[in-house]
Amino acid sequence: MKVKKKLLAALSGSAAVLLAVSACGGDDTAKKQDDWAKGVCDQAEVQLNKIDTANASFGKVDSGGKPQEVKTADSAAFQSISDAYKALAGIFSKAGAAPGDDGAKFQQNAVSVFNQQSAQYAALKKQVDGLDASDQAKFATGLGGVSTALTQTTTNGQKSLDTLRQGDVGKALAQQPGCHGVSGGSAGATSTAS
Repeated sequence: MKVKKKLLAALSGSAAVLLAVSACGGDDTAKKQDDWAKGVCDQAEVQLNKIDTANASFGKVDSGGKPQEVKTADSAAFQSISDAYKALAGIFSKAGAAPGDDGAKFQQNAVSVFNQQSAQYAALKKQVDGLDASDQAKFATGLGGVSTALTQTTTNGQKSLDTLRQGDVGKALAQQPGCHGVSGGSAGATSTAS
C-alpha cells in the first residue's frame, strides 16, 4: 500500500516573505525603512533557508521508505520549520517598530504571523509524532490527516504572510536579498511509504 501526501510549494513561497514587490520611494522615511529592512532581512535569511531546507527534505524521503522513516523525517522537518518561524518572530520583535506611520502595527503583525506559523507547524509535528508507525493501515490513514492539516496550514499561512507584503515597509523588505532567502522551490514534494 502506498500513502502519498502532497506538501505545497507554498512552504517555499510563503517563506520568501516579500519577493516580487516593487521598490519604494526615495524620501528620508524610505531610507530609514530600507535600513530597518536590511537589518531584519540580514538576520532572517538564515531562518528562511532553514524553512527551504526542511521543505526540500519532505521530497527526499525514500519512496520505498518504512512508516517510521517517514514519521521521523516529517517530524524533524516540521520541528525545523516551527523553530525557524519562531526565530523570525524574535527577529522582528527585537528589530523594534519599522520607520513610518504604520511601522509599529507592521512589526506587531509580523511577530504575530510568525508566531502563529510556528505554533501551527509545532501542532503538525505533534500530529505526526502521534502516528502509529507499527501498523501500515493506521499510519496511512493518519498520514492522510497530516497532509490535510498541512494543506490548511499552508493556505492560512499564505494569507497571513500576504499581509507582510503590503505597504512601504513590505516594499522595503522585498528589496532585500535576505528576505528572498528561499530558492524558487519545486511545484510540490511527496513523501511515500510502502
